[in-house]
Amino acid sequence: QVQLVESGGGLVQAGGSLKLACAASGSTFSIVAMGWFRQAPGKEREFVGAITWRGGSTAYADSLKGRFTISRDNAKNTVYLQMNSLKSEDTAGYYCAAGVSVVWGGRYYSTSSYDSWGQGTQVTVSS
Repeated sequence: QVQLVESGGGLVQAGGSLKLACAASGSTFSIVAMGWFRQAPGKEREFVGAITWRGGSTAYADSLKGRFTISRDNAKNTVYLQMNSLKSEDTAGYYCAAGVSVVWGGRYYSTSSYDSWGQGTQVTVSS
C-alpha cells in the first residue's frame, strides 16, 4: 500500500504560480508512475500530468503543456506540480495518485490506471 499526502494548495491571483507537493510513503518501491489529476465542482476528474517514478519521464494534458511542470525527488519520495500563469479555470481540487502497474505509453491518463490516491488540495485562482 502506498499513502499519499498533497500540500501546497491555496488562493492565488490569476497569472500567479503555485507549487504542489505529493509525499508518498509505504510501499514506494512498487510505484511505477505518479499522476496528477484535478476536479472542479460538477465536473469529472481530469488528467493533468504524470511522471514515471524511476526514469522521470513526463506526460501532460495537451491543454496544460507549457504552463504545468511535474518533477520528482526520489530521495524525499515526493512529486511536485509547478503551476504557472494560472487562470480562473484552473480552480479545482488537485489530487495525486500512484500506480503500481501503469503502462507508460498506455492509459496513464486514466484514473483507472492508479491504485492509491491522496486526499487532495484545493487550488483557487481569483480573476
